[in-house]
Amino acid sequence: MRRPKVLVVDDDPGMLDVLGQFLRENRYEVELAHDGLEALQKVREAPPDLILLDVVMPRMDGIEVCQTLKSQKSTRLIPIVIVTGLTDLEDKVRGIEAGADDILHKPFHFVELGARVRSLVKVKRLNERLEDVENVLFALANAVEAKDAYTEEHTERVSRYAVALGRKVGLDRDYTEALCVGGMLHDVGKIGIPDHILLKPGKLSDKEFEHIKAHPIIGERICRPLRSLTYVLPGIRYHHERVDGRGYPDGLRGEEIPIEARILAIADAFDAMTADRPYRRGMSPKEAIEELRRYAGKQWDRDLVEELMGMLERGELDIRSRRIK
Repeated sequence: MRRPKVLVVDDDPGMLDVLGQFLRENRYEVELAHDGLEALQKVREAPPDLILLDVVMPRMDGIEVCQTLKSQKSTRLIPIVIVTGLTDLEDKVRGIEAGADDILHKPFHFVELGARVRSLVKVKRLNERLEDVENVLFALANAVEAKDAYTEEHTERVSRYAVALGRKVGLDRDYTEALCVGGMLHDVGKIGIPDHILLKPGKLSDKEFEHIKAHPIIGERICRPLRSLTYVLPGIRYHHERVDGRGYPDGLRGEEIPIEARILAIADAFDAMTADRPYRRGMSPKEAIEELRRYAGKQWDRDLVEELMGMLERGELDIRSRRIK
């Protein structure tokens, strides 16, 4: 097993030497950075397993470095320990608000430092394993999509439309993240639908449609064991509910349907309408919006449909060419 890598960031050469020597003696690989900008560069080049970060430094202080790394999806799971001589409560609060995983005050005991480093590196390894499992689920979703050339990149577009609409109506980052991941995984339950039903070119029989209606429940069951995906379960289970209560699987109505599911339902329908199928050519975006408006207040949330229409009219929605040649 490879040795965990720790990035130590401090403008004091003596502190870099002391921390570097201690970590190497405890079998960690060590990288050193003398200020915040150098730290960001080293993280971009080779992400570490943990960062020990001073606060007061030239060019960019530790709080800003922490905020930057914790705001980016590719680096937000790297544990950061702020190691500081500042003792004011306000400084501690600033570090916590920036996303720091721990705060260690100088002078510190090496026994305490070692325990905190070991604990956070273990957390990082567990998070990496969870990411591996999530990647398997994304692969399953892609496998469903790959069965049908006419649904190529459907989940990517649904995700993109849903995030754009969510941001437009003022949802916070947690919600837009749920829309992003939920858009990618909303149809993962179709992996449990027989191909002769899933890929049938014509109209489905009532019995066949009952099979299709099971895919939100199957998708939720697939994702539920992974606690890191708990926040996307409502979008997966409820994206075929209707605001008039005639949807599935649970017959929710109106605001009983979580807002992320209402948004995903519109994004999913818009992409389906504008997609070419073996038996029909896709609608234009304008035609699709008119269809959404026709059933707004019945199938889809009226206010969200109007927001989507406004985004299209203002050119705020990224609609790329997607015709099957």
